[in-house]
Amino acid sequence: MSTPPPRAEHEVDVVPTPTAPVPQDADDTRGVHLRSIFRNPWTIALTITFVIAGFVIGTLAAGAPIGGAAAGGVLVLALIIVWVLATGRAKQDFLNAYAGGRGLTRQGKGPLEPFTPLLRRGDSRYADERMTGRLAGVEPGTLAHYTYEERSTDSEGNQETTYYHFTVGICSVPEAAGKASELYCQRRFGFRFLDGFEDAFRRKQRVEVESELMDKRFETFADPNADASWLRQLFSPSFIVWLGEQAPKNFAFELVAGGLVTNVKGHLESAAELDDFCAATATVAKRLRDESREAPVGGPPIPSGGAPAAS
Repeated sequence: MSTPPPRAEHEVDVVPTPTAPVPQDADDTRGVHLRSIFRNPWTIALTITFVIAGFVIGTLAAGAPIGGAAAGGVLVLALIIVWVLATGRAKQDFLNAYAGGRGLTRQGKGPLEPFTPLLRRGDSRYADERMTGRLAGVEPGTLAHYTYEERSTDSEGNQETTYYHFTVGICSVPEAAGKASELYCQRRFGFRFLDGFEDAFRRKQRVEVESELMDKRFETFADPNADASWLRQLFSPSFIVWLGEQAPKNFAFELVAGGLVTNVKGHLESAAELDDFCAATATVAKRLRDESREAPVGGPPIPSGGAPAAS
């Protein structure tokens, strides 16, 4: 869970995780739906009918042992169908309850504006689930289960689709657009001793931080024209501690033209994980906004309304 870091200069204000009770996860009500479907007269009648049909057809075609096997196969298939139906209904129960309990509005499946690299990946991309409102009760934004697809064709012409799933949080932080047009805090990939070699071929500049733990978890890059002083103040000791020790597992974020996209791998389907992720998203958005509004040395403070979002 995201918890406040030690007190320090330029301290990051961590948004608390909501605690209102909702179902724990997407499987919470599956047992209720299983019992309901199994007790439904139509389920019982159809299952018995198809089991008998499988036994009769199998027996007439190849004898009683094959008929018994066919009937057993039909019964197993019926159980699988019931399990899938109950799981789907339980997931809908959870999503409805979570959205209602957190003051969010469900919008279902649909597109996401592709304004950061993650949201532009793949041959096709979409949100399997979208909720809008105040994330963690404070930050206006969108919480989504996001998927992108990559298609490939083998030497025999067979097509294969690979699916990549993420949970994303989307917020607008226009105040930060004038400080850095692009900022990426990415999950580390590859060996650290190759950083210097790889950086020679990058268009972005690496943001160095003095934290072994954060350096193991993240690689941070900004556009070459980013405000270096702002970057140093943004990644204060307390924010570095929070990112390195307390941010959710596999957490990362992208900032492009004032649009913030946080993400973790996979579709989170428990209230605790979603709460923690939303609180982390709000924490990063608040950190970016607060640091961008701070008055430059010798200058007036930035108005609380912030700069308009970049197009």
